[in-house]
Amino acid sequence: MAILISIGRRRCDVAAYSIADAKNRLPTLIDKALAGEEVIITRRGKPVVELRPTGNRPEPPVGSDEWLFERTRSRPRVNLTSVELLNLIYEPDED
Repeated sequence: MAILISIGRRRCDVAAYSIADAKNRLPTLIDKALAGEEVIITRRGKPVVELRPTGNRPEPPVGSDEWLFERTRSRPRVNLTSVELLNLIYEPDED
């Protein structure tokens, strides 16, 4: 059973569903949210969750993978293990 709620002083036609109702109708509510309808889930009559579609994640910049690969490939190799490198960092200087 959908309940229309108002927010503040203005009336918003937003469908609100109890948790029990949402549990039984979740696929339908997801379809409504994907269609652009605002879907609110309430607990004891108070809004607690809003269903809405996730935003499309932006694609990484074109060529970023190639740039990183080329930069990594062109750097000189150290040819030390992480243990050897840490030993060099933490060994006291013999000066």
